[in-house]
Amino acid sequence: MIKKENINRLTHLKAIVQSMPEKPGTYQYYDSDHNIIYVGKAKNLKRRVSSYFYKEVDRFKTKVLVSKIHDISYSVVNSEEDALLIENQLIKQYKPKYNVLLKDGKTYPSICITNEYFPRIFKTRNINKRYGTFYGPYSHISSMYAILDIIKKVYKPRTCRFPITKEGIEQGKYKPCLEYHLHNCGAPCINKQSYEDYQEAIKQAREVLKGNTREVQKLLKKQMEKYAEELRFEDAELCKQRYLALDNFAAKSEIVSHNITDVDVFTIVDDDSKKNAFINYIHVKNGAINQSFTYEYKRKLDETDEELLNEAILEIRGRFNSTAKEIIVPFELDFKVKGAEFFIPQRGDKRHLLELSEMNAKQYKFDRLKQTEKLNPEQKQTRLMRELQQKLKLPKLPYQIECFDNSNISGTDAVAGCIVYKGMKPSKKDYRKYNIKTVVGPDDYASMQEVVRRRYSRMQEEGTPLPDLIITDGGKADGSGKRSC
Repeated sequence: MIKKENINRLTHLKAIVQSMPEKPGTYQYYDSDHNIIYVGKAKNLKRRVSSYFYKEVDRFKTKVLVSKIHDISYSVVNSEEDALLIENQLIKQYKPKYNVLLKDGKTYPSICITNEYFPRIFKTRNINKRYGTFYGPYSHISSMYAILDIIKKVYKPRTCRFPITKEGIEQGKYKPCLEYHLHNCGAPCINKQSYEDYQEAIKQAREVLKGNTREVQKLLKKQMEKYAEELRFEDAELCKQRYLALDNFAAKSEIVSHNITDVDVFTIVDDDSKKNAFINYIHVKNGAINQSFTYEYKRKLDETDEELLNEAILEIRGRFNSTAKEIIVPFELDFKVKGAEFFIPQRGDKRHLLELSEMNAKQYKFDRLKQTEKLNPEQKQTRLMRELQQKLKLPKLPYQIECFDNSNISGTDAVAGCIVYKGMKPSKKDYRKYNIKTVVGPDDYASMQEVVRRRYSRMQEEGTPLPDLIITDGGKADGSGKRSC
């Protein structure tokens, strides 16, 4: 690679890095043929990726990697745990040249509730939906064990592997094990615990695994208070730790679920001018996200969001050869895709996927806006003035803004200051300081009234244009009848 091409390559990459968000997510590096050569995760995307290009790299292999990078893409997520899970899935799928591969094929564990007559609950790394329902995967193993421990203590599911049947119970084939005598199991095998009661416990355990832990927290808090009244402080402390573990529980991924097998997700976000739109595409395969991209579309005939999304779905699915039979969208569409159905989720994992897709589209829009405004600073100033005009319902753009504040020292030596902004930039030559002349004592309202009157009376006398927006410091009156001017 010649020197000029290398400079252009690094300039392009640094421009991408500068516009990256300071949020958790995953990033992918591409070679000259646009093949993924490295996948990484980060708590702070901008800080992590910039370390490759703005700091001196000591390791030889890292220098080689940087020399091969020609493009960067990234996806933002809600937490570090989600970033970890997506990174794991992308590495397995693409097997990037510069990533350490998981040779043993292991993945993060999940929690299984079996389909048995009396279901069991346990951790596993083997996902086979014929045997039961799976929750996870869990990136924080300690959190997974905490939730399993809570379920065991509160709901006491059986741990034995006997194939218990209704007929067997009626015929008295089973005997209670040690867990029953230790009060860790209700012994449904000998009808000490009814089938209905056991199923209700499993039902509540499912809610805990879905993240609906409020009821369990109430129970733990009640137990903790009871133990404290009985002076059983060790038991109370144990309940407290479990309560806090539930309260801080965040390991269950909101974006990865074994219940979602093959799904496309699309969202659309308009830019401020309504001339362009940003469409995010996420694909979920075998319970994990393996693709996430955002594309910019330009409206040529003032197409609506529905019309634009209609065209984009067909084009993007064709680009990725997607055959997903379910397509998650934010609103109803008036066309059909052969072999697939549209779905608008209102809650649950699929709703979280839709929100994640929208978050990525908005982030892409924001990043593009930052890039554009770096090249054209006046565009940013106009945008900020327009936003202020809309929020304050002003008749015109607030080009000149003047702000007032006053101060005193224990009720004496009162002064006031005025700062001026023109085109959203400080105009320091127009700054003014005023000594309060007519007010005695600490009266902020009267002081503000004086300085505002003095400034604008003089501007009117001199024929100077008045500002478009005046901002004063103040608050509610203290009951003396005085109000801000």
